[in-house]
Amino acid sequence: MNPADVAQAAPQIDMSFWTLFWHAHIVVKLVMMGLIGASVWCWSIIVDKTLLYRRTRKDMDAFEEVFWSGRSLEELYRDLAGKPVNDMAAVFVAAMREWKRSFENGGRSVASLSQRIDKVLDVTIQRETERLESKLLVLSTIASAAPFIGLFGTVWGIMTSFTAIAVSKNSSLAVVAPGIAEALFATAIGLFAAIPALMAYNKLQAEVAKAQGRLEAFADEFSAILSRQIDERMAA
Repeated sequence: MNPADVAQAAPQIDMSFWTLFWHAHIVVKLVMMGLIGASVWCWSIIVDKTLLYRRTRKDMDAFEEVFWSGRSLEELYRDLAGKPVNDMAAVFVAAMREWKRSFENGGRSVASLSQRIDKVLDVTIQRETERLESKLLVLSTIASAAPFIGLFGTVWGIMTSFTAIAVSKNSSLAVVAPGIAEALFATAIGLFAAIPALMAYNKLQAEVAKAQGRLEAFADEFSAILSRQIDERMAA
């Protein structure tokens, strides 16, 4: 018989993604559903953080433009103190609040004001950095764990397939291929979740580092400005 005729006469096996999922073992199905859920969670974090960091850059640019425009620090503080602020504006407000508290106290604690302002700036930067970094650990966890979870589903599926082959005593490719394909599908989903998570984590972590660097640079400049004013007041 012609080999082509034999191939046409052989039963066609449906290898679509839905079929592979539907015929997989219950444990493999749970692994697949968990990885798909992790992938959706991962992408929601990626979109949310991308928008947040874009908004943060714009807010920093706008604040720096206003700050270095020569506007009075007192006037800028009054505009920002009564509204929720983040990032660079939060650093400014925290330092100015400590400044005003010291002079409202009659100036008795001006001697150590510079050190207190530096501590306030450090704490505020740390708080803002933690806010920007929130949920990034989820991406790191998914990136490192998803391939192994997918591999677990693959190993379980292959074990189940080999057990079925031993029971049926039929090792033909038509019998072996679907079960192995179902098992390997779990690894594919694990990689599908892990690769974007890893790439996004590295990119977003770099964005956090840039934002933190800008906050620290502004804090150093602002601390120097306040330090000069402190020296002028003490000398007066």
